Amino acid sequence: MDTDARLSERDRSSDPGEGTERRSRSVRVHRRLPRDPWRRAGLGAGVCVLFLGLLGGFVVQPFLIPSRSMEPTLRVGDRVLVNKLAYRFGNQPRRGDVVVFDGTGSFVPEGDGGNPVTGLLRKAAATVGLAEPTETDYVKRVVGVGGDRVVCCDRRGRISVNGEAVDEGYLHPGDRPSRVPFDIAVPEGTLWMMGDHRDNSRDSRDHLGEPGGGMVPVEKVVGRADWIGWPYGRWSSIAHEPGRPAGKSRG
Repeated sequence: MDTDARLSERDRSSDPGEGTERRSRSVRVHRRLPRDPWRRAGLGAGVCVLFLGLLGGFVVQPFLIPSRSMEPTLRVGDRVLVNKLAYRFGNQPRRGDVVVFDGTGSFVPEGDGGNPVTGLLRKAAATVGLAEPTETDYVKRVVGVGGDRVVCCDRRGRISVNGEAVDEGYLHPGDRPSRVPFDIAVPEGTLWMMGDHRDNSRDSRDHLGEPGGGMVPVEKVVGRADWIGWPYGRWSSIAHEPGRPAGKSRG
């Protein structure tokens, strides 16, 4: 009886049908294995995109420079890194800071956002530096803050802030401080913005006769542009300087 039982058990273990089924399961398992690295790669890419999105949304956002309005400080194609924490803890923009801001309501009329779906996708790509900024985002230099009186120009063609003439060493060579005369008082909580390439910049001067008078609310500031991160040969920090005092303005 014992011998028969062992023979019967051996016969079952050597059943060709069962062996074929095991090999089939083994083949199916092995066929699934090559897919796992792709899943891991996709998961890793998703985590990277999420990390970059969170980083760009709350800490440092890459910003592609699309125009010549800030030359020579910034050039077309530069990718600047915008410090979004610069004004988060009670700090305020200061004269001379290079900042990125949302121009909706000041440089761009309310409701001119275009297609909302396209705008959302573009904004997401811009957050990680893969696309140009949205049409309502600008980068300019702060020339006047709340409470300042900014005038252009004195007899020597210089801008004066609170009665003191300023030599703006960051201006594009050959540009005047402004070809448009103005005399404005900056309301509290707003900023007067101008590009460094004054002859090629649409800035606060272009909105003098509009509601708001070209003033940008402080809460519309996205952050301070602190570094040029790309291209390689342009790696550097960005100078935030209000210009050198040039003595009292007399006109």
